[in-house]
Amino acid sequence: MLDPRALRSLLCVLSCAWLHTGAASRLKSPALPIQSEREPLPSKGLSGCSFGGRFYSLEDTWHPDLGEPFGVMHCVQCYCEPQKSRRGKVFGKVNCKNIKQDCPELDCDDPVLLPGHCCKTCPKGVDDKKQTDSVVDSFEYFHEKGREKEDDLHKSYNDRSYLSSEEVGPGESRTDFVAVLTGVTDSWLPSSSGVARARFSLTRTSLAFSITYQRMDRPSKIIFLDSDGTTAFEYRVPKGQSDMICGVWKNLAKPLMRQLHSEQMRISMSTSTSRREEVEGKIIKHRALFAETFSSTLTSEEDSGMGGIAMLTLSDTENNLHFILILQGLIKHKDKEPLLMPIRVQLVYRQHILREIRANITSHDPDFAEVLTDLNSRELFWLSRGQLEIAVVTEGQDPRQISGFITGRKSCDTIQSVMSSGDALTPGKTGGVGSAIFNLHDNGTLDYQVQVAGLTSDFLGLTIELKPRRRNKRSVLYDLTPEYNKATGKVQGSWSRLEARHIHMLLQNELFINVATAHSQEGELRGQIKALLYNGLEAPRYDLPTPLAGNFVSPPVRTGASGHAWVSVDKQCHLHYEIVVAGLSKADDLTVNAHLHGLAEIGEIDDSSTTHKRLLTGFYGSQAQGVLKDISAELLQHLDQGTAFIQVSTKMNPRGEIRGRVHVPNNCELGTRVDVEEAEFDDLFVKDPEELKKDPHTCFFENQHHAHGSRWTPNYDKCFSCSCQKRTVICDPVICPVLTCSRTIQPEAKCCPVCDERKDPKDMKAPERVDEHPEGCYFEGDQKMHAPGTTWHPFVPPFGYIKCAVCTCKGSSGEVHCEKVTCPVLTCSHPVRRNPSDCCKECPEEERTPAGLEHSDMMQADGPRHCKFGKNYYQNSDNWHPWVPLVGEMKCINCWCDHGVTKCQRKQCPVLTCSNINRREGACCPECLDSLEEDDLMMKAPDKRRTFRH
Repeated sequence: MLDPRALRSLLCVLSCAWLHTGAASRLKSPALPIQSEREPLPSKGLSGCSFGGRFYSLEDTWHPDLGEPFGVMHCVQCYCEPQKSRRGKVFGKVNCKNIKQDCPELDCDDPVLLPGHCCKTCPKGVDDKKQTDSVVDSFEYFHEKGREKEDDLHKSYNDRSYLSSEEVGPGESRTDFVAVLTGVTDSWLPSSSGVARARFSLTRTSLAFSITYQRMDRPSKIIFLDSDGTTAFEYRVPKGQSDMICGVWKNLAKPLMRQLHSEQMRISMSTSTSRREEVEGKIIKHRALFAETFSSTLTSEEDSGMGGIAMLTLSDTENNLHFILILQGLIKHKDKEPLLMPIRVQLVYRQHILREIRANITSHDPDFAEVLTDLNSRELFWLSRGQLEIAVVTEGQDPRQISGFITGRKSCDTIQSVMSSGDALTPGKTGGVGSAIFNLHDNGTLDYQVQVAGLTSDFLGLTIELKPRRRNKRSVLYDLTPEYNKATGKVQGSWSRLEARHIHMLLQNELFINVATAHSQEGELRGQIKALLYNGLEAPRYDLPTPLAGNFVSPPVRTGASGHAWVSVDKQCHLHYEIVVAGLSKADDLTVNAHLHGLAEIGEIDDSSTTHKRLLTGFYGSQAQGVLKDISAELLQHLDQGTAFIQVSTKMNPRGEIRGRVHVPNNCELGTRVDVEEAEFDDLFVKDPEELKKDPHTCFFENQHHAHGSRWTPNYDKCFSCSCQKRTVICDPVICPVLTCSRTIQPEAKCCPVCDERKDPKDMKAPERVDEHPEGCYFEGDQKMHAPGTTWHPFVPPFGYIKCAVCTCKGSSGEVHCEKVTCPVLTCSHPVRRNPSDCCKECPEEERTPAGLEHSDMMQADGPRHCKFGKNYYQNSDNWHPWVPLVGEMKCINCWCDHGVTKCQRKQCPVLTCSNINRREGACCPECLDSLEEDDLMMKAPDKRRTFRH
């Protein structure tokens, strides 16, 4: 591990290089016109490490990324090490080390350095095959299902859109969990008859959850409990009429993720009604979740804390219904020895028992799996309509029963499809797009909305299909063509006759949607219908998304890719976006960038201009989502008017591969803002002292509780202003502005003097001004009234007083006018700030050397025009190779100082046309192997070389 000094040096160089290159790229526009918005760091209450603008959970490891042109330091590994403070609070500390010396010794003669690796490896003759575990051991048909997917296709058939569980990208991999929540019998609350089913999907560090509940009022609070029974995460349930609750727990710490995987966490849900109810259950991993297509929540008429869930699925080839029951509270038994309980599992239609299975369960293992074989056509029909019930009845002196209707699997995920020409049965590059969203009801009805755009020839047909057994042998399930509107390119309607088999295939991502045209009668566009995981964003997925196509790019691009995007603007004027792309060829599966532009400027300005252009994110794979804050008023106006568009760029088409026009009505004339109503509500809420005591972010100061984000003047000195920032009180001295008026007064309750606006006795005869604002000006920053004519430094939480700006209250109109303090132009090369509270610098009496300057001085905008990189200072136009701790001098990168801004660029390597390419140790660029051999021969014959030269 590094010593603290070396670590600080690395952190400084990494962060400084990152910041400086960011500034450089912003100033080098239009060559690099767009900078990616960094992910917002989580609140200080979360344990972890902040590094390079990103947040890492405890025990995370990563390779530091310095950004362009440095890239990822693959030979440096950083680790977020858990630490404990004196008070026992856990926090993270970053430790980094060079791992190059840990590279293994290789036996092969010609080791190669693979991209993205630190250590060389021996070339492999045969690619490693993926080793995948069986997903559902208890369902024997599932193994055959995997083999069928490989064997049922003709070898020449190219349908890359079929997505199996092994083919998901690294950013899309997920682990599913489930929980059954029932009434807590040993709680002080009365036992609830409510039963809830919670399904969880863990992707990276976010846990999305979909919860349905029965026999209880809508819950108000959901709590995740760790292995010690303490609250790990609390979710406030928004009000609504639905029986579905959707949410996301973001930034799970590594220890909690381990508890989740080892099934040590519980979930609790409670209501806030007069009869307060609470249900609770254990979160478990279950292999049946991947195959589940039908589900049921089992409840009881009694208030006894009993309940359960059934996970069901159909066999792929036969009409066999496999199911697994997870039961809770059915056996009342507290002895250590397991109790055997005989049960009957019944399939019921309108109180008529169709099937019955007798079995035994134990108090220690109440789960039960079985297969109902050969369902007849009537049973399959009732299953598709949600009219079948599954019931579990205990046998004995005190029989208990729980039951529930079987419906298609419910979740907060969205069933959708992107249709592209690259995923057509005969892949092409037409630049067109199709987009569809679906909604499955409990009675088996499927609502659909479809839109098609950018077709190369006349529309012929729109169909939902199965995966073909052979090339061009399509199997059509449902024809949407009669409902197609040629004027709008849209279809909207319902498919009311889905069979149980169709529902099963729909929820297994085994259906496709196809668009046929005059030139491509088998299909110009095609897309797989699959579920899109809920991510917690406010983008409304129930509306048709914006289609993204190559034909919408300017100029149009012939591409096999297409996509769609949901975009919305919330009350705070923050932009929520979610993008799904499809049809990208394997060669294009590199970084994909999604940009937001103003369409109105396209005809007036060059595409390289940065006006009203923002980078949303860079992403790998097929999806990207996030929230964009601090949006300009111009861009929000373009969104409101429908003159904005979203564009996805790839390495093959950096100026845009697919694009779509976006129209998001909003009332954000002034850009991003804080919602007034919400702020007023928060102010009312925090006045309750009892609620303040419960809030973990509250500050206790001068025997009084203050809410997080609040401001006040302390009792000990009226010339200070204090604010509460997550249990930390920050007090700054009030800087009184210089007044320009001739007469001032000192208000008793104020710290600073103000201008005296009263009339002189000699002017009493003059007519009084009637346009004077009687109350002064209200300033949003400090939310205070200011007397007419007064000036002050604005207060902006959480930064405190902005001392390089001055605001003035215009008494005639009541308006606040703020402007930046103009500092005088200085002739000295190294100005200094005499007092920390001064805004402007002054020339010192004696010049200081650059090595003696403070880092804070170097960062000032009105400072000297030299550059600081790491711990070194460079004069204007200086050139150097950057030195990074643990790595050394990076000779492949040149940096230079451009009027106070550090700019760096990687050495440009020539394009090689030879087939045998190799990279020398320490060399910046790869070279042809033939030329390397010639150089070696010349080195071995020095005399010949001398003779040749002479």
